[in-house]
Amino acid sequence: MQNKILIIDDDEKLLVRLQRYLEKFEYNVDVVANPIKGLEMVSELLPDLIILDVMLPEIDGFETLRKLRKKHEKIPVIMLTARGDVTERIVGLELGADDYLPKPFEPRELVARIQTVLRRINPSKKEDEKELIQIGQLEVNFRNHQVHLGGNLIDITHLEFQLLSVFIENRGRVLDRNFLLDNLRGMDWENFNRSVDVLISRLRQKLKEDPKIPKYIKTVWGSGYMFLEGE
Repeated sequence: MQNKILIIDDDEKLLVRLQRYLEKFEYNVDVVANPIKGLEMVSELLPDLIILDVMLPEIDGFETLRKLRKKHEKIPVIMLTARGDVTERIVGLELGADDYLPKPFEPRELVARIQTVLRRINPSKKEDEKELIQIGQLEVNFRNHQVHLGGNLIDITHLEFQLLSVFIENRGRVLDRNFLLDNLRGMDWENFNRSVDVLISRLRQKLKEDPKIPKYIKTVWGSGYMFLEGE
């Protein structure tokens, strides 16, 4: 079954080129130049992945992503930017972007990132075998990538789920940033390792964590982070 991809970018020549190129890899690709129309198409198409430009007319890519996440928390998003500014990347991650690619880029690199992100949303056989893990009030289902806290379903992005998975697989161990970055595949982390702190902060918020009295993610000053057993 073909994966559905929606590209939202006001560069119509780029849209045509990317659509033709990605279709060679058997993706079902829809394109749109207007972000408002793009948001409407997301609800109609329910794509497997969205490629979203930052510089857009009417509303920019960040506002588009903010509106998108209100209705579609789990659809992965790769953001495109002409500047590649670190601050922009952090803002994108805070809003729930799954990856970031600066323009200009090689189309084959975009394909590689699409493949990596899509692998995250299709659990591997190894993850299927785990199925369900209960840690205190936290319940993690590796088959459907769902997380419950105290019986309530948490809205969690694929990148946040990947980070949580790395923590769970290594709970009780102190993990430094380099280890976490090495195990978060698909992101362009070079000169950007503080972004792991942004992800951890987002995950803590979802888990209703107080960093001063952690139940799950403990900061080990000068060393990294440790995932605890919960209450």
